[in-house]
Amino acid sequence: MTLAAVIFFHFFGLGFLFYFLPTIIGVARSKRDLLSIFLLNLFLGWTLIGWVVALVWAARVDAPVVAR
Repeated sequence: MTLAAVIFFHFFGLGFLFYFLPTIIGVARSKRDLLSIFLLNLFLGWTLIGWVVALVWAARVDAPVVAR
């Protein structure tokens, strides 16, 4: 593996994983609003505030839904 390939993976691969960390957490926690978390992360994740909001939203516990 060349040095360029290692740098490319670390810069883009790990950066991609870190950028979409809120979405990954939402998938792992089976969130009801996963699409909304993903869209917020995709379009506003580049701002620190949008990324933090998506991360908090993905980490919060869903309120139970009352079945009638």
